[in-house]
Amino acid sequence: MTDPSIADLSKDAAARAAVALVEPGMRLGLGTGSPAAVFVRRLAERVKAEGFSLRCAATSKATAEQATSLGLQVEELDEIGWLDLTIDGADEVDPDLNLIKGGGAAHLREKIVATASNRMVVIADQNKVVEQLGQFHLPVEVIPFGWQATRTLIQRALERLSLWPRPILLRKRGEEPLRTDEGNLILDLALEAIPDPEALAAELSAIAGVVEHGLFLNICQLAIIGRPDGSVVTLRREDKE
Repeated sequence: MTDPSIADLSKDAAARAAVALVEPGMRLGLGTGSPAAVFVRRLAERVKAEGFSLRCAATSKATAEQATSLGLQVEELDEIGWLDLTIDGADEVDPDLNLIKGGGAAHLREKIVATASNRMVVIADQNKVVEQLGQFHLPVEVIPFGWQATRTLIQRALERLSLWPRPILLRKRGEEPLRTDEGNLILDLALEAIPDPEALAAELSAIAGVVEHGLFLNICQLAIIGRPDGSVVTLRREDKE
């Protein structure tokens, strides 16, 4: 198991490098999760020290509260319009910069904000870089109405892709089902490996009760991977037309 202090140093290294990408006056998307929280803190320090302004859209209530408490200007995405840059974390990053996100139960808003941006940058530590997506549970946000029927449809989709039998877990917070900021439920797919992310994404998106899944495909352009010694490695993907 990774030493938490080493992971924190890696996240901080990636966050500092990402802060350097921010330019005064930007319209900026703020992600959710522990790396994003470090980024927000470092960003607020720079904004305070240099005295410039930003317009920020947050991907969760938790991020909005943190950013506001640190003095950043947070607005609704619809008030800002299109964003210049979104910086967020990821639960897994593959060599093509495809991602699994949603460990923080915010992947619906995260995907909306990321795709409403000219550029998405991911910050992470080395443990998040994988050869193939799927070891991390794939979150699928579903509406509460008929969620067990939706679960059955997800199971059938997994069967068509030869990804069954694998557990489909209702995410809980304590004894109760976790609710997202939108009031929805999360089903976590324990797949172990996803050989064809595009096919799985298409199957999940076609199910009526599925609000959004945690596969972020062809969305991220740059990943900044922090190392415990304070250095970073950057992974880039050529934009696809």
